[in-house]
Amino acid sequence: MQRRDFLLAPLAQATPSILVHEHVMVDFVGAAAIRPGRYQPDEVAAIALPHLKALHALGCRRLLECTPNFLGRDPLLLQRLARDSGLELWTNTGLYGAGDFKYLPDFARRESASELAARWIAEARGGIDGVRPRFIKIGVNRGPLHPLDRKLVEAAVLTSRATGLTIAVHTGNGAAALEQLSILRTMRHSPAKWVWVHAQSERDHAIHQRVAESGGWVEFDGISPGSLQWHLDCIRFMAEHKMLHRTLISHDAGWYHVGEPRGGDYRGYTCLYTDLLPKLDAATRTQLLWTNPRRAFGR
Repeated sequence: MQRRDFLLAPLAQATPSILVHEHVMVDFVGAAAIRPGRYQPDEVAAIALPHLKALHALGCRRLLECTPNFLGRDPLLLQRLARDSGLELWTNTGLYGAGDFKYLPDFARRESASELAARWIAEARGGIDGVRPRFIKIGVNRGPLHPLDRKLVEAAVLTSRATGLTIAVHTGNGAAALEQLSILRTMRHSPAKWVWVHAQSERDHAIHQRVAESGGWVEFDGISPGSLQWHLDCIRFMAEHKMLHRTLISHDAGWYHVGEPRGGDYRGYTCLYTDLLPKLDAATRTQLLWTNPRRAFGR
């Protein structure tokens, strides 16, 4: 198969773009200990805002903030930062089961998938502190999936069916991704409403291809200076197998770490623009950072 040349002209400034997986703030204390007052919103805003403004100057117009409830989600903080940065900052509904369920509240263990979905549907329709979530974010552990992981996926499917929101799933490996696809098929829900987050962690391109051919979205996030060659390999593989239209990219960067002095090491959102995009042709840039995000998550 003919190899496509990605080493092209420098990136034009301020090309409109969307980042589908980033963070502003995360609190890793766990669902049992998380509580109001563990951080100062003014401090978080002061630290995050310069990074968001720099991103806006590079042409980004929307950032999907992927921190779920009980892990540091703060829609009012995002609303404030959106106003001050000029970016759309989308928040989410859902719960995060990865990390061996440390970030799940007790009710998530007791309630059925239908009961969890009812909570998330209420957030989607009524808003969170007046801010409506624009996608569903859950996290599952490595496959084979634990029954609690499967329940979260089922609840997300029920929520997506009722609201039309897309599901983005932190996924430990390819086996977990394929198992989720099986759940979607059983529940007769479109894979086009499901995003395999952290697909770059799976080194077998055959699984990337299988998920894309099924109609799911394959997200290669975690872009950093040390990962550029692997991410280019992933993009090149998807292009050569005519699966670029099922591909998403992002940094999975930020973020203010609650509990660390001044939020610890806040990693900005520029590497994708300064180091990766100049190696891609204009059509690929547009597909990955504008066309595909709007198709996956809505306009």
